[in-house]
Amino acid sequence: MQFLKHLRSTAMLLGLFAFATVVAQDDEEPIIPQTIDELLLAIDGVLEETDTPGVAIAIVNEDGPEYVGALGKANIENDVDADADTLFRIGSTSKMFVALSVLQLVEDGRLSLDDKLAELAPEIAFENPWEATNPVRVKHLLEHTTGWDDIHLPEYAHNDPTPATLKEGLDFHPHSRKSRWQPGTRMSYCNAGPPVAAYIVQKVTGQDFEDYVQQNFFAPLQMSNATYRLSEGMQQQGATLYTEGEAEDYWHILMRPSGAINASADDMAKFLQLFLGRGAVDGVQYVSAESLSRMETAMTTDGARAGLEVGYGLHNYTSTHEHWTYQSHNGGVNGGLTEFAYLPDAGRGYAFMINSGSGAAYGDISDLVRNYQTRDLDEPDIPEAVAPAATDLDLAGLYHPINSRQQLSYFLDRVFGVSKFWFADGQLHRKPLLGGDKRDYVPVGESRFVSSDTGRVVVVATEDPLAGPVLHVGTQVFGPVSPLVAYGQLAIGALWLVSIVTSFVYFLVWGVRKWRGKVPAGPSTRIRVWPLLAGTAVTAFLVLFSVGMSSTSNIFETLGKPTPISVSIMLATLAYAVFAVLAAWTAVRERGAEMNRVNYWYSSVSSGLHLLVALYLGWFGIIGLQTWA
Repeated sequence: MQFLKHLRSTAMLLGLFAFATVVAQDDEEPIIPQTIDELLLAIDGVLEETDTPGVAIAIVNEDGPEYVGALGKANIENDVDADADTLFRIGSTSKMFVALSVLQLVEDGRLSLDDKLAELAPEIAFENPWEATNPVRVKHLLEHTTGWDDIHLPEYAHNDPTPATLKEGLDFHPHSRKSRWQPGTRMSYCNAGPPVAAYIVQKVTGQDFEDYVQQNFFAPLQMSNATYRLSEGMQQQGATLYTEGEAEDYWHILMRPSGAINASADDMAKFLQLFLGRGAVDGVQYVSAESLSRMETAMTTDGARAGLEVGYGLHNYTSTHEHWTYQSHNGGVNGGLTEFAYLPDAGRGYAFMINSGSGAAYGDISDLVRNYQTRDLDEPDIPEAVAPAATDLDLAGLYHPINSRQQLSYFLDRVFGVSKFWFADGQLHRKPLLGGDKRDYVPVGESRFVSSDTGRVVVVATEDPLAGPVLHVGTQVFGPVSPLVAYGQLAIGALWLVSIVTSFVYFLVWGVRKWRGKVPAGPSTRIRVWPLLAGTAVTAFLVLFSVGMSSTSNIFETLGKPTPISVSIMLATLAYAVFAVLAAWTAVRERGAEMNRVNYWYSSVSSGLHLLVALYLGWFGIIGLQTWA
């Protein structure tokens, strides 16, 4: 349960998100704490600045815990302080236990990462058009390379305190489990895969998945507070989560393996020791060092096979900080964010959990802890650059993302996700077309490029079986797009927005003149009314969607089920399509009518833009959108 950039709104809409990058630092000189006391003092300042109630922190090195504790409040209303045993929601960090459980069974010879889902669990519904040649395998479930959508809003909206079984959860809404590209080619973060992998663990062992984790990890690692449900311990020691100062109710997550664990700082410190000890704690080997290395390595994308050195392994991904590369997983639920990260070679790691949805607090605390842990480390060597080959120079151009997390959002990625790649000074550069930070990549041969900060291969060129030549940039996959399409769709979008705004002003002026009897009835009225109604309908859609998004605690109830707002959203999109068609038809029908030609052409252009946008939205499934489906 992780997040992307617009943390609050994205979390509300999609719930359990993964954001693999830390909030960008501003231009101020970074604070680099030299001691634990300096670090805690700086973090306390972040809590105050961001109105974040509390944070639980575990700082661990290979010799053991350096600091385990908490700052601030677990509950504001009752003035309860947070401490090392206070339970927080760790969100998608829970997924790491799914991977570890699978790896234990692989080591025992009871399971293989290459096993096919259809053979292991034929009772689990999924669609894969390439199943005969590219079947969904266990490793794809763990690396998010099935090609499936992230789970849909109805699954997030399911919030029943009566725990559903794992199979009942998987049967509730299986529609997200449809491969959009060949499994094992592109990565796309997806909460639908982990519960299926957990179900396989359950089926192989004959134990409930949560019981397996309790028996094989929680209990032996002495993670005595950790739980998947609203246990008595959670009720007594759980931190209250807050969104913009409002307390959140406990979220009974349907897909528990994907993000339901509650854990304390003390629990997370012990979990960190498992990774820093390369699978061993206090002389007991829970998983082999080789299994952990596999867990930390992305292998099931075309990019990984071409030499990409960053990405998402088995529920364990790389995240960079300045010159250093962490292994990590973060997560979040409404009102709570978590980061779990470690430096395998340096033998250092940390975890922190906050009871707030503040992305600013999350980013600042992450930077402070990472600055502290890397303060005395040597910077990595950057491989020597080679002259770009002629084939590398051909990579320059415009690209848009083709591995959207939700197929429904692809229409936005096509327009707003375009990036420009170009060569200058012997390096490959990238910058989003609509603004953003420029990234620099050093060529090292064979269409591979390393980060100028970390020295890791972060860009590779491959041939996608569906899209042709593509660029893998970290976990993103970019397909080429022509300048005509890239700039053309932006121009159409800008003109469309201008036409909507001006149509309201235009119609207001015209309406006053009409009321005063200076505009006769007839074609001039009809040609103005339909584009105005189209603009009104799409404005209503945007307003309704914003209202749904602005809900603090009830976003899933609002949009994940048929409600007045979600049904109105659907009706607004349908009305928009109808009005757009009528507007365009009227413009054609009345082309020879007597009226002011400036007015005619203004209304006709506006109508044409509405028709183009309606066709575009219809092609990508936005017309008739049922957020609860």
